[in-house]
Amino acid sequence: MALDRVGGADGNSQRLFLALTLPEEVRATLAVLPQKIADVVWTPPEQWHLTLRFLGDVSADAREALAARLRDVRVEPFVLALDGVGTFPPNRPPRVIWVGTGAGHPRLFQLRQKIDDAILAIGLEADLRTFHPHVTLARCHAAGPGLAQWLHRHHAFAGPAIRVDAYDLYRSDLQPAGAVHTRLERFPLSAPA
Repeated sequence: MALDRVGGADGNSQRLFLALTLPEEVRATLAVLPQKIADVVWTPPEQWHLTLRFLGDVSADAREALAARLRDVRVEPFVLALDGVGTFPPNRPPRVIWVGTGAGHPRLFQLRQKIDDAILAIGLEADLRTFHPHVTLARCHAAGPGLAQWLHRHHAFAGPAIRVDAYDLYRSDLQPAGAVHTRLERFPLSAPA
């Protein structure tokens, strides 16, 4: 039986996502990037993360079934570099400013696939868009000359490497001042048996 994304036996649901949490030293390095640009709202550094999968509203039953599956995911820990900046969507007015992971890492994509397998195994739908690993730095309301100058100035940005040895389940609560993210559970990585 497929589990409902919204609702469930107890009627409770939470807006959830899975992400890599950035270490404090990485956040400190990224903190040099924000600057005053018209129509750009920078995300607070404590909210910076690399989203592995946005789940949307998930019932309590589905959340527990998913967490049980995620506890069994096995991927060897790896090192990931943050480099380059850009905007989404491509070839249209920007809505998001991000710092990327270059070509990513094969284990990052392996982790994402195993997470998707766990999601599908319990009957939740997985978003089938191409995975573009990145950290969202800001949201844009318009693209002015200040943003173009910022992108040009930081196009070769390179941050410190991140040792990825766990990923996290977060709840996202929408507030008037923006989303507030709360970590609910950490899933350590380990080499497959």
